Amino acid sequence: MIKKFLVKASAVAVMGAAMSMAAQAAEVTLKYHSFLPGKAPAHAKLVKDWTESIAEASNGRIEVKMYTAMQLGGKPPQLVDQVQDGFADIIWTLPGYTPGRYPAISAFEVPFMVTDAEETSMALQAYYEANPSVQAEFADMHPLFFWTHDRGVVYTKGDAIDTVAKFEGKKLRNPSRPVAMALEALGATPVGMPVPEMPQALAKNVIDGTVVPFEIVPALRLHELVDNAVEIQDADGRGLYTSVFVMGMNKAKYESLPADLKKVIDDHSGIAMAQQFGEFFKNAENVGRKMIDEKATRQTMAAAEVTKMREATKDVATDWIREMNDRGLDGQALLESAQAQLDKYSK
Repeated sequence: MIKKFLVKASAVAVMGAAMSMAAQAAEVTLKYHSFLPGKAPAHAKLVKDWTESIAEASNGRIEVKMYTAMQLGGKPPQLVDQVQDGFADIIWTLPGYTPGRYPAISAFEVPFMVTDAEETSMALQAYYEANPSVQAEFADMHPLFFWTHDRGVVYTKGDAIDTVAKFEGKKLRNPSRPVAMALEALGATPVGMPVPEMPQALAKNVIDGTVVPFEIVPALRLHELVDNAVEIQDADGRGLYTSVFVMGMNKAKYESLPADLKKVIDDHSGIAMAQQFGEFFKNAENVGRKMIDEKATRQTMAAAEVTKMREATKDVATDWIREMNDRGLDGQALLESAQAQLDKYSK
């Protein structure tokens, strides 16, 4: 496992690495493409540090050029095709943006399958590595690692959705099919859309609210668009939902690398990276909370209402299992595997 690249190196080490890389021209240039704006903390800090660590570890032989906010063209749901076709070499996206294409990885998007982002990200990566049927979904790309955001929050314009009854009739943006199923079970109308489209949808009253983590608040200026934010957490520390992210690489590009450069990529992949990205998303929640507190009202749903919510959404897991079975997979075994990994990595 490599050392955490988020820890700042000493000035001497940085200068030495810079001189070394300057002397060694890049042999491989990788185009990184994603949907979030470059100013988003996850890009400006996390991904940028990750790419720089790859450059340093390869002695400058690998350069990762970052293209954010869909700068290379297309829409967020097309990112998986872009990396599979070689239009992009590395992508960050949500498998849930292409409903039905990666169903088994969505086990962690079933209601109340998230603790915090760090623990859940490690469990998710371990779940992927433990299940060949999940790996088979990504046979057309080379997944580097998976992670999740922290417990999702329910934001609204107007009244807060602080009880189960208040979900009724609300149009809420959702990121994936399991989350849509949960919102429907609560009486809301789910509206699927990639996160970059959400601010305009809120501003134009296309939706009444949304479910996203606090981490994304700064990038989308969400605190200026909503009036209320309600956190949901049960007695075991589990939240209503999370979203699965993947950092995927073009398979042919990865396989074309010499062994030593493959190792550099491998060292920046797997559960070590899932943990680091999850930890970043966990810690980034506090920044978003503070911004919400500046212009909106933040509260936590009462325990009795969370219990009602768990009861109202319990059939989503049953429906998820049935859907997996219909696809020729063992849905019960997959959900039990996801649960076992979450129990293993939860503190």
